[in-house]
Amino acid sequence: MAALKFARSGLILALASGITLTSNLALADTEKAVFAGGCFWCMEEAFDKIEGVTKTTSGYTGGTTENPTYKEVGGGNTQHAEALEVEYDTDIVDYNDLLYVFWRNIDPFVENRQFCDSGSEYRSALFPLDDAQREAAEASKVAVAEHFGEPIATEINAPATFYPAEEYHQDYHNKNPVRYRLYKNGCGRPDRLEEIWGDEAAPGEVPDA
Repeated sequence: MAALKFARSGLILALASGITLTSNLALADTEKAVFAGGCFWCMEEAFDKIEGVTKTTSGYTGGTTENPTYKEVGGGNTQHAEALEVEYDTDIVDYNDLLYVFWRNIDPFVENRQFCDSGSEYRSALFPLDDAQREAAEASKVAVAEHFGEPIATEINAPATFYPAEEYHQDYHNKNPVRYRLYKNGCGRPDRLEEIWGDEAAPGEVPDA
């Protein structure tokens, strides 16, 4: 956080003095991660709150249909899950931090559903994109299972092509805040997350190292 503030301050001072400067933010080392946690509107809101997340994209992955539509995925025949692609600045947040956020925004005990939404398209799953992410994902699942002493239904899948969802789904929680809140609360998501995770439910930040 201090490094980010320093970069911003340096840029402002340079601009004020007429010096041309390439922002350190433009040189950030970014990586991607893909998570499925039920409704992608809700997952997008959750990760948008996290410092170091530079971009989120709602979409579909894990299935066989190329360039699926929302209607096709909702029909349950594409094998795709609603998912979120997260781009993040590795100088600020890492994959383990994102895993912390992921778990605390899902119900890890149910199969092929999340909250009021049922069907394989709403399954919870991790899609690690390389060996390091897979190792971290598997370790995190073991840790969650040990914490609760119960089997975890969340899948760890092979990486697959990620297809962005239609534009009207992107940033839905900001574009349609009233409808979004009605859906989210009506679906029982906040209450169930609090029941499972207590004070750690749906964190707006990652814990200090």
